[in-house]
Amino acid sequence: MLEGDGNGWVDLPDGSRRWGVYGAAGLLLHSFDMAGTGHVLLQHRAGWTHMGGTWGIPGGARNRDETPLEAAVREFREEIAGDLGEYTLLGVHEQDLQVWRYDTFLARVAEMAPFRPGNAESKEVRWVPVDRLETLPLLPAFRTAWPLLSADLSASSNGNSGGPGTSATG
Repeated sequence: MLEGDGNGWVDLPDGSRRWGVYGAAGLLLHSFDMAGTGHVLLQHRAGWTHMGGTWGIPGGARNRDETPLEAAVREFREEIAGDLGEYTLLGVHEQDLQVWRYDTFLARVAEMAPFRPGNAESKEVRWVPVDRLETLPLLPAFRTAWPLLSADLSASSNGNSGGPGTSATG
């Protein structure tokens, strides 16, 4: 693989731009605290990044020879310090904009392990209660996708994920 061969902007027909020549992907981790409250791991984007100052999930450009899931896990490891360990894949949401797409992988981890920024793209990383997420200044695309993502997390918590999860080691 050429290191970062997917880095670059794509211009969409509506005049907006998206990062990732071959699309992009991210990993939305979900877990429960001791009281049973659902949390997701969010990244506070550094001010110098695209849409800096907003909260979203770790993710980024997909390289030519990697699957969307491989890209999501690689980006997680680049941006987040800590042990991803084993996770159960709950589902994937694809935002397909014809000339560009973003894949969000929903993954459950057994515990809310400590994570911290892994590079300068993250100002902060924190587990956020699902019911408090919308109080944060969210990345606009993440805010738009959140109702669907939240519904899938809720359904999988109730045993209605629509299919078996896939366990993997990050």
